[in-house]
Amino acid sequence: MSPSRPFHLTLIHPCVGRRAGMKGYIRTWQMEPVPAAMVAALTPPDVEKRFFDDRLEPIAYDAPTDLVAISVETYTARRAYQIASEYRRRGVPVVMGGFHATLCPEEVSRYCESIVIGEAERTFPELIDDYRHGRPRKVYRADGRPALSVTPDRSIFAGKRYLGIRLVEFARGCRFKCDFCAITAFFGASQSHRPIERVLEELAQVRRRGQMVFFIDDNLVSNLRAAKALMRALIPLKLRWVSQASINVAFDEEALDLLRRSGCQGVLVGFESLDPEGLAEMNKRFNLMHGGPHQALANFRRHGIRIYGTFIFGYDADSAEAIDATVRFAQEEGLYIAAFNHITPFPGTPLETRLREAGRLRFERWWLDEAYRYNMVPFHPKGMSAEELEHHCVQARRRFYGWRSILARGRQRVNRATPYMLANFVAINAMHQWDIEGRNGLPLGDDTFRGELLEAAS
Repeated sequence: MSPSRPFHLTLIHPCVGRRAGMKGYIRTWQMEPVPAAMVAALTPPDVEKRFFDDRLEPIAYDAPTDLVAISVETYTARRAYQIASEYRRRGVPVVMGGFHATLCPEEVSRYCESIVIGEAERTFPELIDDYRHGRPRKVYRADGRPALSVTPDRSIFAGKRYLGIRLVEFARGCRFKCDFCAITAFFGASQSHRPIERVLEELAQVRRRGQMVFFIDDNLVSNLRAAKALMRALIPLKLRWVSQASINVAFDEEALDLLRRSGCQGVLVGFESLDPEGLAEMNKRFNLMHGGPHQALANFRRHGIRIYGTFIFGYDADSAEAIDATVRFAQEEGLYIAAFNHITPFPGTPLETRLREAGRLRFERWWLDEAYRYNMVPFHPKGMSAEELEHHCVQARRRFYGWRSILARGRQRVNRATPYMLANFVAINAMHQWDIEGRNGLPLGDDTFRGELLEAAS
């Protein structure tokens, strides 16, 4: 590259998949991709950046660029390799990072010139410098956990139609060791935090009057002491916010009070199962603490906190009757929204290792298999067939998001506390209802892609 012209970097956020003739993408998946904005913030200011969100717009493969950077998750891996192949056929080098790059480095390395393993704060600026000077390396590996001091560069989102919620990060990782969790596998059951003053500065920059903020932490309350400090700092802001939390927060009265006073409107809680045997198998016995989900939900409601409950099925003790009972529980408890999914053996997790060693995986790498579709069960359950488990999970969503269920749950006082929240309740539930069929059977990767995945020479 001539030193007289600027270096051009193209950032890509890949979609999960796309059917031929698909009119629009899954709307509930169209939130701001903060990882892309983080990479943009780590890029030297004299580098010219262009960003394409594959969920929202076509990618201009022929636009001039010196380097392409793609953050890869397991569900987006096949699409990421398709995009990388298009650029590499044009002679443009590609670098990949993200969760999947760390969990499957040998695989990801086959489809790019360079790979970033671990968090990018320390390594990405070095990578850019190496490419600018013509000395790129194949592997850039982060050692330890970096200081979380960078604020995302949201200028790359200009003109793109995302959901009207702002995403902000306080902490990364989680100290719990649930056996199905790729987050635990990536971060090694550890958590790091941004300085609270940096979070407050970011909120002052991005917050719009009346707009909801989503703290995207994997588990906001993994470190309750740090979470409480954040919530105390949020109280004067009169903020409305949501996040993700483990069940332990429901049994700490000070934390519940701080959630309410700081403006928390709701949290996602991974209840996962109502069965003690299943919770033991997934290393999540703590979900039964102090009366378990029933008492936790009563405590949340008492403080006006709405709950997005998530449940997973496919452990050895699960049955069709257990799934049915779980849906009834979620309806009777008046959950704001809920997810009913089969367990997914993500690479690098104890769950995947156990199923692989037992010969129970249906695909060698489900995320790359052309036959795999979203909602397919990629392993052999014990209590029912894979097809039966898939059917029961889809039916659970249809029941929960049927209009009769929505209207019944809407009568729960916490879900209709204000006209604003009731309107949001109906809109969000309707959106999830529509997305059930849109997600079901979605291919991983773009069905219209006709080339071959271009692998690097060994």
